[in-house]
Amino acid sequence: MSAQPEQAPAPPAPAAAAQLLAQLRADRRAEMWVPAFERDWAKALEDSRHSYSLTPLHDVVRTWQLRVAAAPAVDAYMDSGRDESGFVDLDDVLGARR
Repeated sequence: MSAQPEQAPAPPAPAAAAQLLAQLRADRRAEMWVPAFERDWAKALEDSRHSYSLTPLHDVVRTWQLRVAAAPAVDAYMDSGRDESGFVDLDDVLGARR
């Protein structure tokens, strides 16, 4: 019997973080994204040192890969005019929070 769940994602490639950072530096959002990635990476590195696990580093790479992959869809949504007139404010539904 395996100690890992069957749906455990495969770890990123060893060079994935470096490739991702190069991709972030080439992006138009580099001014915001590179410092954020470096901050997340530094925290994950410190967590890994304490836990003796690479999981925090893998999680940072996976999260940022998903952000980069979703960026074109977010851009398209923002460029579409974002007509949100059909939505209801959650406070109107639930009432004021205490």
